Amino acid sequence: MPDASSPIVADPAAGSIPATRSRAPLFTLLNAILPALPTVLALVGTLLLFSLFLLVQGAPALEALSLIYQGAFGTSFAWQNTLMRAAPLMLTALCVALPAQVGLIVIGGEGALALGGLAAAVLPQWLPAGTPWPVMVTAMGAVAMVAGGAWIGLAGLLRHWRGVNETIGSLLLSYIAIALFKQLVEGPLRDPASLNKPSTLPLADAATIGTLPGMDVHWGLFWGVLACVAAWVLVRHGTTGFAMRVAGGNPRAARLVGLPVRRLALLACVLGGGAAGLAGMFEVAAVQGSANAALLAGYGYGGILVAFAARQNPLAIIACALLIGGIESSGSLLQRRLDLPDATTLVLQGLLFANLLAWEALGGRIVAWRLRLQARTQIADTPAMETRHA
Repeated sequence: MPDASSPIVADPAAGSIPATRSRAPLFTLLNAILPALPTVLALVGTLLLFSLFLLVQGAPALEALSLIYQGAFGTSFAWQNTLMRAAPLMLTALCVALPAQVGLIVIGGEGALALGGLAAAVLPQWLPAGTPWPVMVTAMGAVAMVAGGAWIGLAGLLRHWRGVNETIGSLLLSYIAIALFKQLVEGPLRDPASLNKPSTLPLADAATIGTLPGMDVHWGLFWGVLACVAAWVLVRHGTTGFAMRVAGGNPRAARLVGLPVRRLALLACVLGGGAAGLAGMFEVAAVQGSANAALLAGYGYGGILVAFAARQNPLAIIACALLIGGIESSGSLLQRRLDLPDATTLVLQGLLFANLLAWEALGGRIVAWRLRLQARTQIADTPAMETRHA
């Protein structure tokens, strides 16, 4: 019989404990990589299909891909252009990612952005003259978030109280919001001086937002990154975020344990819509100077692609927004150098979205793989078994 000082000998039937423990770092690494696997495979598939598309058009694929990189990240000017486009994409992507935590697919961020920008453009006309800049900008941001949050919150209400599919409902509400935006901008709220391009009254200097120190990128980038980080903390480390994920994973089980599924869904929709409305405020106060048709630049639809590329992870949205923003900013370079249409980058984005949906089929299997790896990692991290006695 071995004494307490004898080396631990694992039961042959149970396998070797030291060998299992030595594989713990590998399991941990694989567990971290697997969630990004569908996105990586979608990127590879997109590049292959886009190269084939370019070859069919008679354009050099490698040169075109190189120009896309240069137009997105090749120079300081390209970087600033990319960051300028990434700022609203981060916020509109949250309009998709936050409701997704409760199992809702909301794609109406364009309408929330439009109404948020319109509300922010009109509010300064109602505030008294001489309102301090911090108060003015804070009020504009608040009213934009309320407008966007209320509009997307309406989609959540229709889903849980009337059974309306949230994807179709949010898309139709987005069309209604855009039509309402155009009607007001070209009608009652139109600046009489805007002849060729209907818009609201231009904002005064006290209602505009400047750029980040040493950059030509407005403060929307800072607030977009901050919003993504805050959303990640809420979703991954907050009790409310945990309740959202439980409700999204199994609504019936969430109700059985007493979670307010409807209120959680409404909260997620309101927060997501508020983020999209805030994006509209920054576009008005830092870029356009008024609410006009240029505000409808497709950032709400681009946010859908960003959120799916990030797999609804608020922290990954930052990197994916930079990627999509860079693709969008490189269209003019392709047009100048290779005589390709400026919409060529839209083809690239469409292929990326199609590949993301195709590779999403791996999601269920990857979840199962992750569960197995987590179980093995936990086994590998357990303390050594006590000495077995003969």
